[in-house]
Amino acid sequence: MKILSVLRVGLLALAALIGAGSIASAADGSISIRIVKAGFVVGGSAGDGVLTFQGRRYPLSVGGLSYGFTFGASETRFHGRVRNIRRASDISGVYAQGGAGAALGKGAQVVVLTNQNGAILELSGEQKGVIVSLDLSGLALSLK
Repeated sequence: MKILSVLRVGLLALAALIGAGSIASAADGSISIRIVKAGFVVGGSAGDGVLTFQGRRYPLSVGGLSYGFTFGASETRFHGRVRNIRRASDISGVYAQGGAGAALGKGAQVVVLTNQNGAILELSGEQKGVIVSLDLSGLALSLK
């Protein structure tokens, strides 16, 4: 019985070391994306962008849907940092958010989003257009 306990503790320690090693190997990158959004109750968004990671540039495709009170159209250009990725494909996934906002002409935007892979987007940018929204939305990023 005592051997099993020692073995169990050893396995847990090994798992902790492996987990710490994978966290330590995560890296940061930079991102710029352009999103065009339009809607009346149900909204849609599409766009493109570029991830710069470990000296390489990766083209991105952006899409999404929103549901709630949405009226109008806008274009937003974001730039910022991507954290906690080990490879470029970790950025691919769905980023969900709920929010309220309005823009008439130009307006500043700041957002922090996380996907199912643990990638964290810290974005800021400028929104142009006329849009009012109180909605739940999802943004999907993928490598082209």
